[in-house]
Amino acid sequence: MYAVLVTGGKQYRVMQGETLRVEKLEAEPGSEITLDNVLMLGDANGITLGDALKGATVTAKVVGHGRAEKIRIVKFRRRKHHRKQMGHRQHYTEIQITGISGGDKK
Repeated sequence: MYAVLVTGGKQYRVMQGETLRVEKLEAEPGSEITLDNVLMLGDANGITLGDALKGATVTAKVVGHGRAEKIRIVKFRRRKHHRKQMGHRQHYTEIQITGISGGDKK
């Protein structure tokens, strides 16, 4: 069984047991979180969308927090004596999917 969920403005296709990095969540490492913004569920019988997903949740365990690799941003204008350099490191939360529960079966 797999699910498509939204967290941090991005969509992820997840299965039980997977580990993934999402935008930073306010949760302690080792704690359980519930993600309830599920867009789609899929299994051997097909996919489930729309109103049938009311109450569908994905539970995950927070593995830890961290920062991604540095991204270098360079702005340069030729012949204008202009050059600007910046860097950015995005915060992330690493989670492990522990369970996917389906919504109301009507």
